[in-house]
Amino acid sequence: MTTKPIHIIGGGMAGTEAAWQAANMGVPVILHEMRPHTKTPAHQTEGLGELVCSNSFRSDDKDYNAVGLLHEEMRMLDSLMMKTAAKHAVPAGGALAVDRECYSADITKTMEDHPLITIERGEISGLPPEDWDSVIIATGPLTSPALSTAIKSITDEDALAFFDAIAPIVYFDSINMDVAWLQSRYDKEGPAGTGKDYINCGMNKEQYLAFHDALINAETAEFKDWEKDTPYFEGCMPIEVMASRGIDTLRYGPMKPVGLTNQHDMSRPYAVVQLRQDNALGSLYNIVGFQTKMKYGAQTEVFKMIPGLENAEFARLGGIHRNTFINSPRVLNEKLQLKNQPRLRFAGQITGCEGYVESAAVGLVAGRLAASERLGKTMTMPPSTTALGAIISHITGGANEKTFQPMNVNFGLFPDIDAPKKIKGRDRKKLYSDRALVDLAGWIKTL
Repeated sequence: MTTKPIHIIGGGMAGTEAAWQAANMGVPVILHEMRPHTKTPAHQTEGLGELVCSNSFRSDDKDYNAVGLLHEEMRMLDSLMMKTAAKHAVPAGGALAVDRECYSADITKTMEDHPLITIERGEISGLPPEDWDSVIIATGPLTSPALSTAIKSITDEDALAFFDAIAPIVYFDSINMDVAWLQSRYDKEGPAGTGKDYINCGMNKEQYLAFHDALINAETAEFKDWEKDTPYFEGCMPIEVMASRGIDTLRYGPMKPVGLTNQHDMSRPYAVVQLRQDNALGSLYNIVGFQTKMKYGAQTEVFKMIPGLENAEFARLGGIHRNTFINSPRVLNEKLQLKNQPRLRFAGQITGCEGYVESAAVGLVAGRLAASERLGKTMTMPPSTTALGAIISHITGGANEKTFQPMNVNFGLFPDIDAPKKIKGRDRKKLYSDRALVDLAGWIKTL
């Protein structure tokens, strides 16, 4: 090990993916993870790659969905996240979901067993030492206050922040299946799925209106003074905040009834609450889209109004934590380096990408960039016509720095395609996806 190591701070999705990519290019890595010595408000274990919110990596449809396309691109680049997810997939309709505990345990073992990866436990409480000449900061949305303050001091920027809420988990045995039923939306099958991968709890109009009223009047958690001005990220909005936006907001969001029929009487529900399998045993189910900041007592009272959950027992109630991210379009260059300190590279949710998949994708590129530099090679960035390139282009300059907020990958980030304007919707998405996979394959040949 004569090559000087790359230091990666953070053992989440971005950090572990970056470590895997760099080490597999022959460059030694020291991976720093502060847990269990310093805990976070959301993590429950000391495992690497722990998933603290939903266990779903979202759609696995590479032809018509941008995140599904990102899955496929990452598979083409030997992604640790995608390889491990395939081993621990659980039924989730057209989505990719995993047994969270087995997934994290596997990621941890992979890091521990790799001959070029060293894991050091303990908090990096300030700027990395000057002799660490190649550092990837992948500390995620729960970056420690000490490191956040240090980053602020060198960027001369206020770290933005938003709240990220966690959905509750229910024990399967406590769900009344005489009322609820198994069905995927439009009976769609997906990775490890059968077309009956979600538990559905239907509501008629009267039940929905009563539930909506209870949501908007429920007692919620009080914010600390330093949290009060923190905005919500639109992609992870608490269910009661969504409900407050209008009587039908939930029916066009997480409670939309389209593609579902009550299998007990073949009726069309007015609204539906869906639960997704949360572990391989099928003993735990996550209430989809029901992240919340309601107090625990209010949660149990309100959620038991859902038909089929009258006697629900909760393995975990919902919660809320503050996320932080930097204004990447302003402070990072195109290769994810801090403009005024290029030895520091950023990856994952701290850059303002949103979602587990996007975080790991940015980590994948950051790890390859850092390793290429160490080996004296020049690596070009992935084309902006790919999902990988589109999300990185967005956070490193494509977004408006004055209004920058966390963003999931979506086809709106892709350059327009040379096709007749009359081709829209699914057909146009397929053209974007086909172009992306061809362009990525061409780019991979240059690596």
